Amino acid sequence: MRPTRFLSIAGTDPSGGAGQSADIKTASALGAYTTSVLTAVLAQNTCGVREVMALPQTLIRAQLDAVFEDIGIDCVKIGMVSDLATAQLIREFIERYRPAHVVLDPVMVAKSGDMLVDRDGFHAVRDVLIPVADVITPNLPEAAVLLNTDIPANHDGMEAMLPGLGALGSDIVVLKGGYLVGSVSNDLVLTPDGTHWLEAERIRTRSLHGSGCTLASAIAALLPRHDTPIEAIRQAKAYMTRALEAAERLEVGKGQGPAHHFHAWW
Repeated sequence: MRPTRFLSIAGTDPSGGAGQSADIKTASALGAYTTSVLTAVLAQNTCGVREVMALPQTLIRAQLDAVFEDIGIDCVKIGMVSDLATAQLIREFIERYRPAHVVLDPVMVAKSGDMLVDRDGFHAVRDVLIPVADVITPNLPEAAVLLNTDIPANHDGMEAMLPGLGALGSDIVVLKGGYLVGSVSNDLVLTPDGTHWLEAERIRTRSLHGSGCTLASAIAALLPRHDTPIEAIRQAKAYMTRALEAAERLEVGKGQGPAHHFHAWW
């Protein structure tokens, strides 16, 4: 069987833990052939974001043209989209080429707390990209921004969010519960078949840089290889858990270090 052909649409991370770097590492670790389209160049490390520069629309379009015209893409992971024009351009190509699986990580805030998009960028994610995504993977602060509500404090609050998130237009919602406190880090998944709790023990680590990029990329890379979306999402969460368990071995950075994407090999 040929490898899954995976496309990352995201910004850079020169420190190697998030954005395009995390996407490529994750999909490669899970056996996919990776391609990429850059939307923005960031000056960033494990301590924070220093500067963001969106790429010109002509260059983003040229990248999308080059990849979609030549490579038969099976799955797409969309990460940082900083403005409305970029979102509309990405949607144009998704609707033209109709890849089988599109996963959107609605990136708006870095783990350091730095805002990565402006108000137009927020509307671009919510109104332009979510309706063409098969799966969205918001964390609790992102979900609260999308719904203009408070961040939930418990599992009941997460369940109360699901109808609103589902109404935004995506078929599947993976609501990540990592921001809650306690000994578990459970995620709540809404699919056309119902709701599912994905349970996991909380990993005590500071190495959470790029964890959202990693989970979304794992889901995208695994969807073509599983009969049901929920099984792909379960396997992606298991991969994420193991990558966090091994993260401290890397000893990377002075802030929030990255997950260990290649924990199974070294």
